[in-house]
Amino acid sequence: MKFYLLGYPVGHSVSPPMHNAAFNELGMSHEYSSLGVEPSKLAEIISTRIRADEFGGGSVTIPHKIEMLRLVDELDESAEMAGAVNTLQWKDGVLTGYNTDATGGVRALIESYGDISQTNTVLLGAGGAANALAAQLKPRVKELTILNRTEEKARALAERIGTNFGSIIRDQALIESADIIVNATSVGMHPNVGESPIDKKYLHDGQMVFDIVYNPQKTQIMLDAEEAEGRSLGGLWMLVYQGVEAFEIWTGVRPSAQTMYDAAKMALLERH
Repeated sequence: MKFYLLGYPVGHSVSPPMHNAAFNELGMSHEYSSLGVEPSKLAEIISTRIRADEFGGGSVTIPHKIEMLRLVDELDESAEMAGAVNTLQWKDGVLTGYNTDATGGVRALIESYGDISQTNTVLLGAGGAANALAAQLKPRVKELTILNRTEEKARALAERIGTNFGSIIRDQALIESADIIVNATSVGMHPNVGESPIDKKYLHDGQMVFDIVYNPQKTQIMLDAEEAEGRSLGGLWMLVYQGVEAFEIWTGVRPSAQTMYDAAKMALLERH
């Protein structure tokens, strides 16, 4: 069976070697590959390449996660709660959308930070991944604030889950009081590796910055956090954990997270 990563662009992704390593280890003759799809062509690709006998499932990344909500036949509760789709399953003529971003991201964060129940957390972004993470973080943290470049999107997300919001441009000072800062924007992603969504003067010791970007493995916002004597966590384990969940949805088998992590890390190293 064929499995695809749908996004635009997708050349930077290490999802193919990550999933193919798991398929190989488990003796499954499936193939996972990247499929770059411009936004204007997404509906056409879904109707031709995705709704096909040889398609088993796939992943959805920037910028298609929210648009995919209207292109699937059914939405799993995870996608409904997240307001975004990052995983597709094609089974018995039905295309179902799931979201594993949030469970993967929260698992990675808790394993690194520990108990997050008493934290003041600031989430940067209001796109597909941010929607998913916000829905999972809201009931788990003491206070959640969403900052986004477009304040209307931050407001819409905040109102949906019942939390605070502001402008990433105007309200960055709120970051000073945060225990955890989660960057769910694409700012700092390869090739724009020197960019950060926030001014580093608001970062200080005792904080953790979790950037869901994994290429580069240390983004500018992470480097700024470490310079301020805070902690940082990159997005590679989030990628792995959401991938483990997706793999199990497709196959019914839970793969080795360590195998997937090793393959993803090796792919990143080979590119630099």
